[in-house]
Amino acid sequence: MIRDITIGQYYPADSLLHRLDPRVKLLGTLVFIVSLFIADSWLGYVLAAAFLALMIRLSNVPLKFMLRGLKAVMILLLISVGFNIFLTDGEHVLLEFWIIKITWEGVKQALFMGTRLIFLIMGSSLMTLTTTPNQLTDGLETGLGFLKKIHVPIHEIAMMMSIALRFIPILIEETDKIMKAQMARGADFETGGLIQKAKALVPILVPLFISSFRRATDLAMAMEARCYNGGDRTKMKPLKYETRDYITYVVFAIYLALMILVGRL
Repeated sequence: MIRDITIGQYYPADSLLHRLDPRVKLLGTLVFIVSLFIADSWLGYVLAAAFLALMIRLSNVPLKFMLRGLKAVMILLLISVGFNIFLTDGEHVLLEFWIIKITWEGVKQALFMGTRLIFLIMGSSLMTLTTTPNQLTDGLETGLGFLKKIHVPIHEIAMMMSIALRFIPILIEETDKIMKAQMARGADFETGGLIQKAKALVPILVPLFISSFRRATDLAMAMEARCYNGGDRTKMKPLKYETRDYITYVVFAIYLALMILVGRL
């Protein structure tokens, strides 16, 4: 399951989404997230699913690779769906036993919530899978550059976010190595119930934290050795909008307008 986490990873490919300006992809991800909270009907989610499917097709990222990332949040997904099924009141009761009551409104809300969570994860993963950490940093810094006028440290914030995303696959790989090393010494992470499996993961935390702090220290020393001093730096590849970026902005605007229109029907 550790290797199934796809958020923060970059999938190298030659596609339209990979060639887009990172500012376009950041805004597109924000538009997609907002549209999911606007949608409150089956038609809205069908439109969101079609838009997401189109973006996945244009990214040349295998669908199986993206669906694999859902395994890591399956427990959270089941908890969210279960709470909505059993804790949502409604007029149309489907099943009632003792203190358990399942209504059609609860089932509908659970389906909407589960679909929304799946789309959120896949949409966010699509941005990181098609954008390198350097591009993401430059996109955040340039896109939010207007905040520098009120003395907001945009470059530092963008750098911290990109480093955090970059550390996700590194920590996943480190966790996998620690688990394999402990399994070679007789540790068991597969058998037992959920509580036993959670307890078995506790010995992994100490070496993982030590490794994380060591990597953070090494990164800080490397940045200091290269005279890194924050935002006062030039860019090797300055961001520049192309025709495809403007066309993509229009597509995002049309999609958001359709979602708002569908939400009012």
